[in-house]
Amino acid sequence: MNTAIERQIFFKGAMVRAILSGQKTVTRRTLKMPHGFWETSPTGELVPIPANCPYGKPGERLWVRESWATDAQLNAIAPRDLSQGEPIEYLADGAVRQTGCSMITQGKARPSIHMPRWVSRILLEITHVRVERLQDISNEQAIAEGVKSAEQDIDPDGNDYSPYELFGGLWTMINGMDSWNANPWVWVVEFKRVTQGMTAEGGGDDA
Repeated sequence: MNTAIERQIFFKGAMVRAILSGQKTVTRRTLKMPHGFWETSPTGELVPIPANCPYGKPGERLWVRESWATDAQLNAIAPRDLSQGEPIEYLADGAVRQTGCSMITQGKARPSIHMPRWVSRILLEITHVRVERLQDISNEQAIAEGVKSAEQDIDPDGNDYSPYELFGGLWTMINGMDSWNANPWVWVVEFKRVTQGMTAEGGGDDA
C-alpha cells in the first residue's frame, strides 16, 4: 500500500502538455518571504537554506490541478457534488476521461482551483529539491522546464530565442512584467511522472 505524502500543485495548459509529452521534468516556484531558514554566504549575502520546501521532498508526490470541464448538462453542479462516474474533459489537450457516462457536449471551463483530487490525471514524484536564483537557470534546465512545448506561445514571431530566453519569456507571461528582472530565490523541484500502476517513469503561478 502506497503511503507517500501527496500535495497539490497547479500548472497551466502549456505546462500540462509538456509534462504529458515528457518534456517537462522540473518546475520553479517563488520562495515566499520570509522563508525562516537563512544563512550568510561567504560574500555576505543572506541566502535561503533548502529546507521545509512547501512542495515536499524527494519521494513525496504532487497531484496536478489543471483546467477542466464536465458535460454541459452538469454546469450547475458544484465540483464537490459531482459523481466520480461523470466524464471529464481536460482543457489542456482535449483528452476525455470516461468511466461511466459519455461526454455529449463540453460544459463550461472550470478553473484548476476547483479540481477535486479524483479528477486529477497526473501524479508526480519529487526526485530532487534545491534553491537558487531564478536567473541562474541553464539552457539545459530551461529545456527541462518544457519551454519547447510552449515556444509558439512565447515566441509567435519565430525569433529563434535560446532556451534561457524562452524561459525568461515564459516566466514573465505567467508572473508579470517585472517578475524576471526581480530575480527572486526559487524552489527548484525536479520530478518524474507516476503511472496508474504506481510505478514511476522518467520523463498559479511560476513555471
